[in-house]
Formats: sequence, structure tokens, C-alpha cells
Amino acid sequence: MRSMMLATLLLGLGPALAGEGGRVALPTVDYANTRHSGLDRITPDNVGRLKVAWTYSTGVLRGHEGAPLVVGHIMYVHTPFPNTVTALDLNQDGRILWRYAPRQDSAVVAVMCCDTVHRGLAYKDGRVFLQLADTTVVALEAETGRVLWSVKNGDPARGETNTAAVMPVRDAVIVGLSGGEYGARCHVTAYDQATGRRLWRAYATGPDAEMLVDPEKTTELGRPVGPDSSLTSWEGEQWKTGGGCAWGWFSYDPDLDLVYYGTGNPSTWNPAQRPGDNRWAMAIVARDATTGMARWVYQMTPHDQWDYDGVNEMILTDQEVGGQKRRLLTHFDRNGFGYTLDRATGALLVAQKFDPSVNWAKRIELDPASPAYGRPVVDERYAPGTTGEDETVTGICPGALGAKNQQPAAYSPATGLFYVPTNHMCMDYEPFHVTYTPGQPYVGATLTLHPPPGTDRTGAFIAWDNLSGRIKWSIPEPFSVWSGALATAGGVVFYGTLEGYLKAVDAVTGRELYRFKTPSGIVGNVTTYMHDGRQYVAVLSGIGGWAGIGLAAGLTDPAEGSGAVGGYAALSQYTAAGGQLTVFALPEP
Repeated sequence: MRSMMLATLLLGLGPALAGEGGRVALPTVDYANTRHSGLDRITPDNVGRLKVAWTYSTGVLRGHEGAPLVVGHIMYVHTPFPNTVTALDLNQDGRILWRYAPRQDSAVVAVMCCDTVHRGLAYKDGRVFLQLADTTVVALEAETGRVLWSVKNGDPARGETNTAAVMPVRDAVIVGLSGGEYGARCHVTAYDQATGRRLWRAYATGPDAEMLVDPEKTTELGRPVGPDSSLTSWEGEQWKTGGGCAWGWFSYDPDLDLVYYGTGNPSTWNPAQRPGDNRWAMAIVARDATTGMARWVYQMTPHDQWDYDGVNEMILTDQEVGGQKRRLLTHFDRNGFGYTLDRATGALLVAQKFDPSVNWAKRIELDPASPAYGRPVVDERYAPGTTGEDETVTGICPGALGAKNQQPAAYSPATGLFYVPTNHMCMDYEPFHVTYTPGQPYVGATLTLHPPPGTDRTGAFIAWDNLSGRIKWSIPEPFSVWSGALATAGGVVFYGTLEGYLKAVDAVTGRELYRFKTPSGIVGNVTTYMHDGRQYVAVLSGIGGWAGIGLAAGLTDPAEGSGAVGGYAALSQYTAAGGQLTVFALPEP
């Protein structure tokens, strides 16, 4: 009981402190989404001596994204569909205490985009929260696994599903939705943690009242968004099938009481069918956690023509800018630009390419006096909307899976650097006309994925300076890095690879310090925790996600998986499907 109380107290602290103490009660490690641990017993000097302490088979194949939670002596492990949750006793090398095996209609699998992944659980006040693939939000009693309440958040018959983790904030649990490839009109919703009662719901598109937007008080880059900001940016009633799904990560600033997240692609992928900016898809949103009202928004990719979902994590830091301490938000978007904003006001400070191959836009306009402030300067040679339907535009970089997908970056306050798992992939893109039918794919584009010219590698792990907008160092990888990073106070940064390696590198130099080959490719997020005076490192391996969908689902047509099967065909020579938790520790003295 004491350990659970301590975890709850940690959740009440500010962003910089929430993840300290060795317990991991949030899927983001802390509210600020820094994925930084205050644990320091594993260092560059001793990390090379890590050994496997114990393992656990999840019993499920497909992509294992996310990471386990650790509260007291209990580790909570989740799986892809069917979203089983298992409580493991750390006092007995992972003995099973209880298992929650939800019953879901398997038909939901056919509606899920890009594998049946699930990005994890959250803990608060003795409850474990999750949202199932069929959108059912569930609260479990942490000690027993008993279902306390459940509520449906969407309808798979309309293409609405879920792959994302949830975020408990104050007395609410914040949840998103998937379904942009099915023309879902997506929303973010807050439910009461104790009862499951809906507190508020905010849509990504539509009338101001339904989006919880105040036309005079909600701003974009310091200017009021004005009335009907979404409605006027779509043709007719296209906003009703507009997408804008929040299937990524949430962050929270307790002092500002703001929740931050990104919205995904507009529907369809064919830009010719939806003229206009298509607000507020492809945007960063800051909302009042209590009321749901939007404080500010920023649309990164107006009239998206490339499927550059904006859902990647928002990392909150307090850093000095121009001699003044500022509350910052850093975001590595799928479109290949790393953004730094003032998270209180939404002012855009930095926007630079974090992958050298990015070519769809020449730059982001950073002059606040310009009418185009904050907008990308698009290179029309790589804009499918310029050529029209049934014409292929070649050599667009990055590909639709982005210069970085949902795999979260990490931040170290000791170095001031962000550690970013990236993709190095381009595409050829052909849009075509598609008709909306509820519950059926509403994509409207065919694409082929391939490495940039002159290379056969498709990934890198980089260190990024968010104030200068520059790469400090880069580690080339043969495949996209689809694992979430972890930074530690010990000066070590961890990440996983699609071939299945857990790697540890020096936080300052990027020098590789350790690697271990797990049984399957790693698309999960590395985590670390303390138990009985020892620091442990844990990671889920199980190939899948968009990059690994070919192996996860047994696909062979190069065009399947929106081009990923062909783009990652060589991956089958290095790994195979699996589902395992591997836990590491230094040898006992």
C-alpha cells in the first residue's frame, strides 16, 4: 500500500519530477512525456555488464508497442489485440498475480490500421486504465484486476478503433481515437476516473461548440482562430468524415492545467477530394484539462497531401531562451520538422528538418510578421495535389510513415538534448478518387516506400538540440528505429531496433555501450525501474507496427501495408514474429 501511495504522490508533482523514484505509473514515464528516468545506477562504465534477469512470454504475436508499468512490487504488462493485461510479481521473478482477458469481437482487427498494436496502460489511485481496440475504456482494480467500470468510446462499425494509451489527469482519464483511414470524425474525451462518466468531448473538426473552441479566446500563433475556423476550411460537409484522430500520446502541464496532443491526417488521403486547409487535422492542440476548452492550436501541415499524421508526442521542458526561462513544447512531426513552441502561448520558436532527406517542404515560415507565419513552404514538385488524381509523384521524402512515427523520443535535462528514433524513408504517391462508405476504407491513395536515393538504410537514432534546431550526433541504422527511447540520469540512453537489439549509448557522444539481441524485433518503448535496491531495464519485443506489418500479419504483396511490406522486405532475414518481455539488470555484487 505504501508503494502505491508513493506512486500516486509522484503523479501529482510537476512535469520534471513525475517520473522520478524508480516507479513507472504512466505510459509516458512522466506527465511531460520526457521519457527520462532519475535512476542513475546504470552508467556508461557498467552498462556493458547488463545481463538478462528474467523473461515473460506474452502469448500474443503481432506488434508489441508501448511499455509495462511498475507500481510497488507489481509490473503490469499489456499486449496487442486482444489487449490482455497481466500483473506480475517482481518479488518472484514475474510470477503471475492476475490476468485480465477482455472479450472483443475479432471483426475489429480488420478495421484497425497498420497492425493490432496497443501502446499501453496508465495507473492512478489504485486503478489501471486502458482503452481496448474496440474503443471500450476500462478501469481495473490494480490489486485484483477486477473491472471497476467500462464505457464504449466509439463504434468500430464506423471505422472507429483504438491503438493508443490513455492519460489520467486530475480526476479524469483522457482518451483518443483511431479511424482516419475510414473517414471517422475523431474526438478526444475525458471520463471520470471513479465512475466512467463522460466529462467532456472535443471533436477535431466541425462547429466551434463541438470542437470546444472559443473563436475569440482560442488562438493560433497568437491570433484568435475566429468563428467557424474548421467549417470554412472544408468543402461542404466534408468535415463530417474529416479524420483528425488523436491516436498518439498525451502530455500534461499541472501548473497551466493544459493537456497537449496532436491530431492526425484528414480523410481521405486524396487531396483533390478535400480542398482547403482541413482544420484542425494535422495540428497541435492545448486544452484545458478541466473543461476541455482549447487554449491554442497550431496546424503544422495545412491541406495535408502526404498522410503526415501530427500525433507524435509533445515533450514539455523548461529551458532558457534568449536569457529567459520559458515553458517549451518540442514535437518531432511525421512531416520531418522538429518544432519548438512556447507551450503557454503556442508561439512558434523553432521549426527545422531533423532528417536531411526531407524535401516536401523547403522550410517553415518563422517570421511572425509574415501572413504565412507557421506555414510550410511547399515544394510543388513533391505535392500530389499539384498533379491531380491518378498521377504518381515520385521521390517524396519522408514517406507516409513519417521521418518519425509514434515511437516516442526522450529528453535529458543533464545534456539538454532530445534522443529521437527516426525513419529514413521516401515514397512514390498516387492519389485516386474514393467514395465514403461507413466502416469501409476511405484512403484514396496508393504508395510505394523506399530509401532515399544513394542509400539502402532506412533509419537513424539522433540527438537533437531543440533550441538551435540541429542534429548533434546521429547513429545510422539499417532499418527504421520503431522503438521508443529512454534517457536516464546515469548518462545512458536506451533504444531498440527492428532486428531485435536492445542498445545502450552514451548520452553525450552517442557511442554504443551495449547491445543484446532479443527474440523478435523491438517496436516497444524501453523502461527502467527500481526493485529491492537494483535498477532494472525492461523492453517488449514483438515485431509489428506499420514498419513490421509484413512479418506480423504474414503479408507478402509489396504494396500491402501501404507499401511497408515492400519497403521492409529485407527485415525477414533478421527477425520473426514473437511476443516477449525481457528484463535486464547488472550482476548482483
